[in-house]
Amino acid sequence: MRLEIPAGDFAGYIFDCDGTLADTMPLHYRAWRQAFEDFHTPFDFTEDKFYSMGGIATSKIVAVLNEEYGTSYDYDEIAAYKEGLFMGELPGVQPIPPVCDFARRAAADGFPVAVASGGFPEVVRETLRLIGMDGVFGGRIVTPDMVARGKPAPDIFLYAAGLMGVAPEKCLVFEDAEPGMAGALAAGMRLVVVRSRS
Repeated sequence: MRLEIPAGDFAGYIFDCDGTLADTMPLHYRAWRQAFEDFHTPFDFTEDKFYSMGGIATSKIVAVLNEEYGTSYDYDEIAAYKEGLFMGELPGVQPIPPVCDFARRAAADGFPVAVASGGFPEVVRETLRLIGMDGVFGGRIVTPDMVARGKPAPDIFLYAAGLMGVAPEKCLVFEDAEPGMAGALAAGMRLVVVRSRS
């Protein structure tokens, strides 16, 4: 994978976690499929549908599907169950080397770096630990519970910029999914697209 870094005078860097720093998307998809099967939902959760929702907060995914299908499944219950399945597979997670290497270099060069993820806080932190990135971000890890609106709203990226003390227009965001890309652009930030899907 080759990253296309735009020219610019950037002062801080923001990274999505799943599919950007960590190669977790196939694990998430398997966990969602199993959860929906175990709860006997009617959702036709194709791989295309899954990737189109990348970056959306875990509990919001079921809410969106409930609306689409006219169902009323308990989204917190299904989301928690799905995360349990995912955590069972997580120990085998691998980093995405070009993105992790860039984050490490930026931090070593004195630039502030942050994570802006749609995942549960404890899952994001464990993922970063398993790929050896937990010490890189200096605690600047933003998850949906910290903001009013998750991706594709810009809130999570603006919060991360605030933690770094960097103006939004001076931030470069690394993202793999459309909702996150939309949120970064809405925040007035530049973007590096990470192709997580082979």
